Amino acid sequence: MNQPSVHKSNSLTRLLSYCFLEILLSIFFSLSTFAQYATQVNPLAFQQADNNFKSKPLSNENIHPVFNDSIPAQALTTTQINRRIKIIAATNIVGYGGAMAGLYAAWYKNYPQSNFHVFNDIGEWKGIDKLGHAYSVYAESLASTELWRWTGINRKKRIWIGGLSGPVYHTVIEVLDGFSSEWGWSWGDIAANFSGSALLIAQELAWDEQRIQFKMSFHRKSYNDPTLNARSNKIFGKSTVERFLKDYNGQTYWLSTNISSFFPESKWPKWLNIAIGSGAEGMFGAFENIGKDENGNIIFNRPDIKRYRQWYLAPDIDLTKIKTNKKGIKLALRLLNVIKFPAPALEFSNGSFKFKAIAF
Repeated sequence: MNQPSVHKSNSLTRLLSYCFLEILLSIFFSLSTFAQYATQVNPLAFQQADNNFKSKPLSNENIHPVFNDSIPAQALTTTQINRRIKIIAATNIVGYGGAMAGLYAAWYKNYPQSNFHVFNDIGEWKGIDKLGHAYSVYAESLASTELWRWTGINRKKRIWIGGLSGPVYHTVIEVLDGFSSEWGWSWGDIAANFSGSALLIAQELAWDEQRIQFKMSFHRKSYNDPTLNARSNKIFGKSTVERFLKDYNGQTYWLSTNISSFFPESKWPKWLNIAIGSGAEGMFGAFENIGKDENGNIIFNRPDIKRYRQWYLAPDIDLTKIKTNKKGIKLALRLLNVIKFPAPALEFSNGSFKFKAIAF
């Protein structure tokens, strides 16, 4: 009678342990960066900084540059950098802890636990879950990179710390999967995680911008067949948040390319991107449309529903190209740019093309 509560208790203990481990990693990254800047002494490093800086007398306080995209030499003192590092460290700890607690509540707590094991899920959900992993890591790493940019630390350090934050944090999710009886540690997920990180890091190192942006769109699916709605509620959840996380039928992932970044002399609008997207339909089970109860009895069997991939070509808006002098708005636009807004699209699926007035 008490077995389910034991599973919950054990899984919660594991979650707290893994969150604590990631908090320690975040603190380690932050303190190592803090120590590097706190021990450097170079009081006259920027005698030739910009005019605003020249007009102020130099003190014995260490001074370091912040090379932002549009600010060639904005100076921050060591005290300012150290304070900002502490703020971002705290933000990582609180934000990551909250996100993991939310993910546990939405996904793991209602499923039985097991010993740690490996699971080959390469063929599940027609690969959409792997795109989801790569996208999630890309978006998280982008946000982390922007936070570390604000601290004023060295450019390459900011790129590597921010860019690797996503796959490091997602490793905890893979461990949780490894202890979940219905899933397992997936090397396919690990590869997808690091591919999302690599897309971000490579572009930042090469161009100091994201010319090819990873985006996502989502729409909640509903069906005329009540059995399909019941099946969706069972495996994907009833709330919109759960559907957003779990329903691969409603997710589309995009690579959105800014043409003007590659051809700056052209007359192509700087805000207009071309996006290639991928999604899938007809999936009511990981490998096939079959559902079983706890005793292995088949309770859902719909081989008549075709499972198929979709490919899209659509215009997109690059929010980072919207001009503004407000730093907060600029940061918000940069972070919101991981969302693909609905637009007309050309779809290829089931061997034929069709036009969609609005594609999500």
